[in-house]
Amino acid sequence: MADLVEKAWQRYLIALHKHPLRTKAATSGLLAGCSDLAAQKLSGAKKLQLRRSLLISVVVEQLTFGPWNNFLFMLYMGLVIEGRPCHLAKNKLKTDYLLVQLNAWRVWPLVSVINYRYMPLHLRVLFNNLAAVCWRTFVILQSTRAIKQAA
Repeated sequence: MADLVEKAWQRYLIALHKHPLRTKAATSGLLAGCSDLAAQKLSGAKKLQLRRSLLISVVVEQLTFGPWNNFLFMLYMGLVIEGRPCHLAKNKLKTDYLLVQLNAWRVWPLVSVINYRYMPLHLRVLFNNLAAVCWRTFVILQSTRAIKQAA
């Protein structure tokens, strides 16, 4: 098993060297989907929504960042996934957004310092994407807990 992991890692590094943009984009998309699948599983979903996981996560990951990323992601969760009417989704943003953003400001500066100070240049996107998996899982679980408490 260790040999298989080592070979896969070496292939990843070779692909990263030969085709950095394509490799980083594929890695980002795959990890974005993994975070949503992990959150679905951890929140007790009976059936995983694979199509939603990959498409929405990749779009949000690639087109937004920082506070906008959190804002848009929370709005999507409220309106589409949770099926809230617009006014309820807006109320949820008002009550939860600040907490999520404050937590983001606690997490992401540390991730950035570690990334820029200690990570080799060719592994920075991978490290950042792994941190994003954890972050998205946290945000989805926060939303899911709020739904369960309301029920």
